[in-house]
Amino acid sequence: MTSWTAEALNTAPNSDNKIHGDTLAKKYGFEGGLVPGVTISAYLVHPAIELWKEDWLDRGFANCCITSPLYDKETFTVDIDDSNKNRLNTTLVRSNGVVSANAEVSITSELPYPPIRRGDLVANKDYRPPEATMAIWKNLQKEGCRAFRYTWGGNNPLIYLKDSKNLPELLQPELGGFSNLSFLLGCSNWVLAGNGYMKAWLHLQTISQNYRSVKIGTDLIAEMKVNDVYAKKGHEFVDVAVDLYDEQDDECVMTINLIAIFKLRGM
Repeated sequence: MTSWTAEALNTAPNSDNKIHGDTLAKKYGFEGGLVPGVTISAYLVHPAIELWKEDWLDRGFANCCITSPLYDKETFTVDIDDSNKNRLNTTLVRSNGVVSANAEVSITSELPYPPIRRGDLVANKDYRPPEATMAIWKNLQKEGCRAFRYTWGGNNPLIYLKDSKNLPELLQPELGGFSNLSFLLGCSNWVLAGNGYMKAWLHLQTISQNYRSVKIGTDLIAEMKVNDVYAKKGHEFVDVAVDLYDEQDDECVMTINLIAIFKLRGM
């Protein structure tokens, strides 16, 4: 496979992150609601899952960088180059020729030692976080963050293509499929937003390491720590480490380093 083409799906048009809705996105100069960064990342690794199948779910690595918006129903192509037995580079190109994102994707030959669950307080479903500010993130960096529980599957599992039959077979929920990257990286988005309320924010980059595949019905615990918070060119950024654990045995299934703009210039 040298390329893969599909139609983009905005998986979060009604999200609490208003940048995925048309109204606020257009206010900030975008064409419409942005396709989530976690969904774009799933597009970037789709060819790797087709190539390596469950091996990638069990020990895959991905460094995904979002550089330009992608919009709902927009046709895109993922170009694949520098591929070898255990590594490939992918680039997502919009129909107008603009590069939207790129990734380094690989199979990890020797997995790093997995993190151990700290036992952070798991937030109640009705928990309402404080508004995200530099001071709030710095306080959470010092005092620690709340953990959250997420379940893969259910009545409406998160998928990254409109027709689930276009997913790799092992990811199709109706076939008892494994979780996809859009959901797993989504957990890092949700735990970030769970600790600090943000009206509109941009997912920029994730560096993730798989430790094992996630089956339908698995309850995950997401623990987060703040690595850094800083300002640049008028935007305010937060850098966090998120570890996902299978609640049943406390074993790590994925580590994620997420960098995001939590406050856009002018907000």
